[in-house]
Amino acid sequence: MANDRLSRVFSALADPTRRDIVARLAAGDATVNELAEPYDVTVQAVSKHIRVLEGAGLVSRSRDAQRRPCRLEGEVLDLMTKWIERYRREAEDRFRQLDAVLEQMEEQPVTGTPAREAAS
Repeated sequence: MANDRLSRVFSALADPTRRDIVARLAAGDATVNELAEPYDVTVQAVSKHIRVLEGAGLVSRSRDAQRRPCRLEGEVLDLMTKWIERYRREAEDRFRQLDAVLEQMEEQPVTGTPAREAAS
């Protein structure tokens, strides 16, 4: 189930407008109208983007009197960070191993003559 949730999150963030909405919500809660202001699309289009983000668990909406602010849900970002961090560490380990092999190769003296020079 966690992988399915992770797939929904990455899918939701595949769209640049939704990534921008997430970035803006990282600075603080905002209504759909406030989120729609900088875009040259309808409020309904932005609302659809927010529904996708809600479906992925990245955003929630609450009621504050007449206002319905959207809020970024940080724990989902933690899920993504843990997944990314795992593979980043594995990649770093492989690079460290490669560095060690290359260092050993540099330390070993070159023996023999290359095939081209031997043929001449």
